[in-house]
Amino acid sequence: MKHFYLVRHCQAEGQAPDAALTPLGRQQAEALASFFRDIPVQRVIASPYLRARDTAEPLARHFGLTVETDSRLEERVLSSQSMPDWYERLRDTFSDLALCYAGGESSRTAMDRGFSLVQEALLAPCSHTVLVTHGGLLSLLLKQLDDSYGFAEWEALTNPDVYRLSYQEDKWTIKRVWNEVAG
Repeated sequence: MKHFYLVRHCQAEGQAPDAALTPLGRQQAEALASFFRDIPVQRVIASPYLRARDTAEPLARHFGLTVETDSRLEERVLSSQSMPDWYERLRDTFSDLALCYAGGESSRTAMDRGFSLVQEALLAPCSHTVLVTHGGLLSLLLKQLDDSYGFAEWEALTNPDVYRLSYQEDKWTIKRVWNEVAG
């Protein structure tokens, strides 16, 4: 059986690629490393965005691993233009996966991008892999595996958050595990 832990980054100062973790976010990253202490993590892959890398670092350090970065874990860009009604428009992209705004990425494109990394990681010998990403992409990866996930689940995400994806015999199971212990 293979396990992938989808982690939403800890609290950050903003949404820019170079946005750092807040002081609380740094504390959350340490708590996240503690959360994984009894899980035999073999690989940690993060979005190249600073907040994701800084979320992953204490965890990787705990296991004596190096944080790998992969651009397929970057957040989905809704649009390159200012959208005062972005919230409603984001909701629309969960029901119309092909919907794509100017300079943005459709939900389907983002899902395929992120899931290509998961499929590649399935072939690696590791049985416990942590993927540190962003709320939008995390929720779309969940939707890729179970269409019942959508906008409401995105709204309910916390910083950080952790979902375990387990794969065995061509079957995926999804379980939110962060709130069980740390919520």
